[in-house]
Amino acid sequence: MFETDIIIIGAGPTGLFTVFEAGLLKLRCHLIDALPQPGGQLTELYPKKPIFDIPGFPSVDAGVLVDNLMEQIKQFEPQFSLAQKAVSYEKTEEGDFIVTTSRGIQVKGKAIAIAGGLGSFDPRKPELANIDKFEEKGVEYFVREPEMFRDKKIVIAGGGDSALDWSVFLADVASSVTLIHRRNEFRGALDSVEKVTELKHQGKINLITPAEVTGLIGEETLSAIEIEKNGEKSIIETDYLIPLFGLTPKLGPLSDWGLEIEKNAIKVNNALDYQTNIEGIYAIGDINTYPGKLKLILCGFHEATLMVQSVYNRLNPGKKFVLKYTTVSGVDGFDGTRKEAEKAVVKAID
Repeated sequence: MFETDIIIIGAGPTGLFTVFEAGLLKLRCHLIDALPQPGGQLTELYPKKPIFDIPGFPSVDAGVLVDNLMEQIKQFEPQFSLAQKAVSYEKTEEGDFIVTTSRGIQVKGKAIAIAGGLGSFDPRKPELANIDKFEEKGVEYFVREPEMFRDKKIVIAGGGDSALDWSVFLADVASSVTLIHRRNEFRGALDSVEKVTELKHQGKINLITPAEVTGLIGEETLSAIEIEKNGEKSIIETDYLIPLFGLTPKLGPLSDWGLEIEKNAIKVNNALDYQTNIEGIYAIGDINTYPGKLKLILCGFHEATLMVQSVYNRLNPGKKFVLKYTTVSGVDGFDGTRKEAEKAVVKAID
């Protein structure tokens, strides 16, 4: 069992920034996320799309923002449990929380911060009759461990950033990569489209458009797929099919936690600390709702800041915390590092 101060459910931008604000208060964090890497929607759906409403950044790519947040929290040594959902929680006699994940991992903490964005993300599955039979037996909806595709025949289906970027990445890993899209046009970053085009000309990616996957073939594991192009069907041998058609947000197991839900969002007390109807469980970012709520990353940052102050006060009753600007106090990491402004030089002028 892992132990921490704040269990953060969701490793998107709000969840990541929570680690920084908690670290300033000497509170440790453990993040749980259904996706295989931190960043939430920013990493999974549009890592190369620019964001224009982050203070201080006239424009910042979503993936760059995630990288910067990860660098910002590194000195606070957060723990991660990725590619798994927070399934259930229990409260101990001492008032602590124990969260159990879909992989059976348990995390014990003094508070829970639900920062799940729009909820846990389930892949949009293609409508193929026997697809359930081949899930994790040749059909993969995420690229969690790229090395599992080493020297394998891969088919990727989709036309967005994820399909393009993974086709480029796996071209140097797999023995063959075939990219299938139902249209000739792709909706992705221009440089990704250009890289796929270049790799196609080099013979490293087999591009088939417009076409669709219409069937899966195999006994115990996937061995081939059936596709349809211009009304004609053909068979492609493959070890893996990776359909990348986007994600569907759902509250998932959180909907059974006894939280007050309104229109698929968690109601919170925004007049104070974004606490839910269950003491010690908070909801911040896009997953919460209250009068005047705006689903913006910068609002999630604000909510995270106030939330960790509330957790600190709950854990340290009667102890007054004096807020100091980081430009004055500096930032001390749990790893022994310190960030601080240069001290003024005291020197007489002759």
